[in-house]
This record gives sequence, structure tokens and C-alpha cells, in this order.
Amino acid sequence: MLKFTYTETGLHLEHLPQSVEDWMTLRVILSLRTGQRLIVERGTAAFLLPTNLVGLPSLESAIQQETYGTVTLTKSDAEYVEVSLHGTWVCSSSEEVNGVFVASLGDRTEWLIFKLWRETQNRASPLRR
Repeated sequence: MLKFTYTETGLHLEHLPQSVEDWMTLRVILSLRTGQRLIVERGTAAFLLPTNLVGLPSLESAIQQETYGTVTLTKSDAEYVEVSLHGTWVCSSSEEVNGVFVASLGDRTEWLIFKLWRETQNRASPLRR
């Protein structure tokens, strides 16, 4: 499962071994125990990757093998490709800009998306580890 956390300062991506259903169950229990409002809805999320990433052709190949069509790549311009995923949005308010998006894809596709995103984060800041 891929977990995207959207905040005012940016996007953070995690690759988690559990299923969306197991993660969602724990999130609902947490919400009930803390009395926190929880909004869950199907939707899409997207982020950009540079077109010059070495692993991008491998990701394109993995996406073609996905059976549910839950992820697409669209060329944005000469420098970037947009990765769009279908999954589930979780937030505490419909007006909230912060939230979590979870999606379940094939293992290889998830791993490649996570690897390529992490590579772009390392490029953005040479001080990051």
C-alpha cells in the first residue's frame, strides 16, 4: 500500500506492507476512540516526477501490467510526468487541505513509485538522508 500525506508544507509518501483495508480499520478505530471526525471517500491523487529519472521506463512497464487501471502516467511538459492514482482520501473536514490518500497497487508498481519519489526527494535537498 502507498500512503500519501498531504500537508501545507508538501507531500510525504510511505510504502507500507499492510493492506488498505487493515490500515483503514485501524484509522477508524483511532478516530472513534479519540472522538475525531473522519471523512473517507474514493478519489484520485497526483504528483509530478521528472522525465529524466532512470527508472521511469520500468514504472511505465509495471503500470501497463496493472489489472485495475488504478494508476496512469501523463506527460505534463518536457520536464515532468504526472502520476495519477485512484484510491481513498481520508481527512477530518471537507474544507481541509491536509489529509491522507491511500492506494493499493501491484507490489512492483508500488515499490517503483516509492523508489522514484524518494529519488526526487534526495535530488531536491543534498542534505536529506
